[in-house]
Amino acid sequence: MASPNIAQLRPLRRAEYDQLVALGAFQDERIELLDGELVRLSPIGPSHAETVARLCEYLLPALSGRARVFVQAAFAAGDSSEPQPDLAIVPLGNYRAEHPARAYLLIEVSESSLAQDRGRKARLYAESCVPEYWIFNLVESVVEVHTEPLDGAYQRVTRHAPGAVIAPLAFPDLALRVDDFLT
Repeated sequence: MASPNIAQLRPLRRAEYDQLVALGAFQDERIELLDGELVRLSPIGPSHAETVARLCEYLLPALSGRARVFVQAAFAAGDSSEPQPDLAIVPLGNYRAEHPARAYLLIEVSESSLAQDRGRKARLYAESCVPEYWIFNLVESVVEVHTEPLDGAYQRVTRHAPGAVIAPLAFPDLALRVDDFLT
């Protein structure tokens, strides 16, 4: 039997993907939906896990009652994408029926997935009008702050090395010392 021509394949819609997830179709698989494609998630190494844990320890109590913090959970990015950022800071609300489609800030902790986080995911988040996107770049020990989404791209990207202090645009009172998360 001949393999299908790539041009004949139809992207999976987010609603279809969610139905398949509910039916248990991807049980025990670490995947996300990006541009209609099922993409395997990179394994989580100790440095990645430690950075996510430190961010959680800081952000969860600091944002209690002000925003919801989702950890490695789905974000509804248009009709054909459901990425799973490492952290999503979203408006208060009940997300039992649907994944959040709005966010104040999305955060990726990145080692092996750096190219995808800077490229495909940055585009998806900008297209979803997420005002701020951070990449904790473990390869270069910097935090890349992406702001000003326009036409599927962030217009401003700044890099913050250890010694710097950063704060989310939506919560300027939250000062995060880069050293606390990257060293």
